[in-house]
Amino acid sequence: MLKKTLLAGLALSLALVGSAIAADPIKIVYIGKNTGNPYFDSITGGFQDACKKLGCEFEFVAPATAEATSQIPFIEAQIQRGVNVIGIAPNSPDALNQVLDQAKAKGILVLTVNGDLVGNESHRDATILPVDFTKTGPNQVELMGSMIGYKGDIAILSATTEAPDQNTWIKAMNETLKNDAKYKDMKLVATVYGDDQPEKSTTEMEALLSNYPNLVGVIAPTTVGVAAAAQVVQQRGIADKVHVTGLGLPSEMKDFIKDGTVKAFQLWSPYNEGWLAVHFALGVLDGTIKNEVGSTFEVENLGKITIAEKNAMNTQAELTTFDASNIDNYNF
Repeated sequence: MLKKTLLAGLALSLALVGSAIAADPIKIVYIGKNTGNPYFDSITGGFQDACKKLGCEFEFVAPATAEATSQIPFIEAQIQRGVNVIGIAPNSPDALNQVLDQAKAKGILVLTVNGDLVGNESHRDATILPVDFTKTGPNQVELMGSMIGYKGDIAILSATTEAPDQNTWIKAMNETLKNDAKYKDMKLVATVYGDDQPEKSTTEMEALLSNYPNLVGVIAPTTVGVAAAAQVVQQRGIADKVHVTGLGLPSEMKDFIKDGTVKAFQLWSPYNEGWLAVHFALGVLDGTIKNEVGSTFEVENLGKITIAEKNAMNTQAELTTFDASNIDNYNF
């Protein structure tokens, strides 16, 4: 009798432990490119709100700088911690392959969010991008062209030399300028890199103005770079001579739009990337979403999401253009 009672008690204890384990919330981490970059605050907000609503744990971590290998120890730490999902904005298209493979081997769902492992997509499970990045470069060229009458010397102020997303856009910009007759009178004279650091981006912008006296436009496809470029133009009072556009945060660019330093810039809603990432990850983990090309699923506030080629998802169809007519409508 005593033996049966002990066995029954042990079975109950094991059941309670199993239940507690099953009830543990899913742990999601997002690894940004670098700290001190306000762009990631909005993405993080989407992660946080979705986890609050759906019942998962979330943490944001990032290295101090955006070098190609700076994220590796952060990925290793999360593998050791035993998280369920790693989301990452990769600083390199290939430097992270081995450590991400280690994460996947441990059963961790690996998502690139706001940038992809271009050419190395097999080392992650899926990617969540704001828009179709193949359109971003041509859209930026067109916006700049409309500002300068499709004529004159222009330059690009980017993030780091290895940033996969920026390099995808820059390649498309070069191809668009070279192959589309509409832009035959626009000449790209330089591409420089501010490493997503305000000080270095400012220095690079000042160097462009010194080295290319005939410069009429600068495209900065990075929120840090476009704000730095705009500030230099504002301080020098040369907005009528040098036009700045790029990818920026409305909250950081509003004053430049209001005083005429910048006529227009583009972006998307970074918040929606974090929101989608959580919904997708939890759906994949509980089996309600199939991570297969062609699969569709519904996400609150975003509608129907389709998993496209290379397991990629977008949160919106096209870039949003911000100018004096709509800048007050946005607060991220």
